[in-house]
Amino acid sequence: MTSLTLIAGYFNESFWVVGAVMGLVPALYWLSIDIRGKTFGSDFLAVLSLCATLLTHELFAGAIISLMLATGRTLESWAEGQAERALRDLLNRIPRTARRVSSDGTIVEISVDQLAAGDRILVRAGEITPADGQLVSAVTLDESALTGEPLPVNREPNDGVLSGVINAGDAFEYIATNSAEESTFAGIIKLVQSAQARTAPGVRIASQWALAFVPVAVITAALAWLISGDVSRAVAVLVAATPCPLILAVPIAVVSGLSKAAKHGAVIKGGAILELLARAETVLLDKTGTITHGGPAIDEIVVSSDSSIEEVLTLAASVDQYSQNIVAKALVRAAQDRALHFLPVSNVSESPGHHISGEIEGNVITVGQLVQVRPQWLDLAHPLVVAVTKNGALIGAIGLSDPLRPESKEMVAQLRKVGVKDIVLVTGDKESTAQEVATSVGITEVFSQMSAEGKLQITEKFMHSSKGTVIVVGDGINDAPALAAAHVGVAMGARGATAASEAADVVIVEDSIDRLTQAISIAKTSRSRALQAAAVGMGLSFLVMLAGAWGLSTASEGALAQELIDIVAIAWALTALRDR
Repeated sequence: MTSLTLIAGYFNESFWVVGAVMGLVPALYWLSIDIRGKTFGSDFLAVLSLCATLLTHELFAGAIISLMLATGRTLESWAEGQAERALRDLLNRIPRTARRVSSDGTIVEISVDQLAAGDRILVRAGEITPADGQLVSAVTLDESALTGEPLPVNREPNDGVLSGVINAGDAFEYIATNSAEESTFAGIIKLVQSAQARTAPGVRIASQWALAFVPVAVITAALAWLISGDVSRAVAVLVAATPCPLILAVPIAVVSGLSKAAKHGAVIKGGAILELLARAETVLLDKTGTITHGGPAIDEIVVSSDSSIEEVLTLAASVDQYSQNIVAKALVRAAQDRALHFLPVSNVSESPGHHISGEIEGNVITVGQLVQVRPQWLDLAHPLVVAVTKNGALIGAIGLSDPLRPESKEMVAQLRKVGVKDIVLVTGDKESTAQEVATSVGITEVFSQMSAEGKLQITEKFMHSSKGTVIVVGDGINDAPALAAAHVGVAMGARGATAASEAADVVIVEDSIDRLTQAISIAKTSRSRALQAAAVGMGLSFLVMLAGAWGLSTASEGALAQELIDIVAIAWALTALRDR
């Protein structure tokens, strides 16, 4: 609309008045926001310039300033895009209903708001526990989203169970020890909300430059008027001082960086985040799903003297294809990757979390927990060992672990190359595992067995002591509070929990952690181009200001000169899109 009034003004000057006023109204609104936020920058100069052009009837210049303001704000809005963090998907994970088992065995579906301590709750396969409680029977749980432990865990009767964990086995019952509102998962949501409320936005490049440029422009305009007695010279100075390179070139450099980062698999939620990312000093890394793959994978297979690795894996996978257990799926996937031929199975029987058995060619094959005395040939020291028996005799054992991502070690080295000073591993996993992983990738500082609140406290500690940007990288629900509180939260979105992606400022959409270093490098380049474009643009603007002060150019000529300056600044800002 502003561009149309600029063109129409050549036929009727009243259109230029409309264009200038169209720019002045929103500029006054933006200035009021600056004042309420106790900031002071380019909006003040824009309002001053527009008022001056209207009072002195330099209408063409006023219309051009309005056009620049409208274009700049449109770019800013587009760049910010998804910057608003949301808790929608995190909240959606909370079960809305629960199945309460009455004393006579009747199952009644109720709202989770009606749950109370002492209620007996039924959780079916694949469902999420709605409240903390105590188990009635042995179960297999996927607690990875809360604890960071990637492998399913077996819990015995009377063990505690947390809200927000997934039932990885058959249906089970447990006794609630609190209400859904008081549960562990609800507490994590409150931590996220609190952390987001405390996170302050960063200071933008354009605002910093404008803060320094405003007094220079006002003083120059005042001196030009006082010395010459000609108010038009002051107006010419103010028009030339309108920070169009800041309004246009800086957002374009930032938008270019956002576009390039997205092309390389990292979605950065807004220009302010990109600017913070460029000043990365400390990176806190989660282990499971970030440095490691986040799921069980076969690490080693040992077999008895009369068996082969192919035979043991074929038999195990053939039976396990009937199970929904996460470990069973890992064995099936490994057999498929090796192009092994699955055998027909009959009489399948499963004890969830313990074992599954079936008949293959007249032999009973059982796959599950190792309950036999370890023979001499079984030398496995893995966090999870799956035993394979044939007619009751142990024929093989499969060791599983959460493998390192192949790019993790190089990623840590590259983080140091791009200027990150402190790289820290912060995980909910046990000390021995955390230390082993840290040593493997070259990290020396480790915090293990961290809860969601513990990760948040570690994050706030580093934010208090660090002069640069503190980045937190994670993929689980237990990472969400720290991701929300950090200067920049980075979520592994390809496989991670949606809660983490919603709480984060950057989402790695490809399943590769090395995208983090690429995003930081792109952010640094974009920020550098923005600063260079601002320096060139404002330097040329200052020369035009001096020309106006000496009466060598009018306000309209200054506005046209600003157009040429904008082209130069924008062209340089767009170099942020180039791949090196």
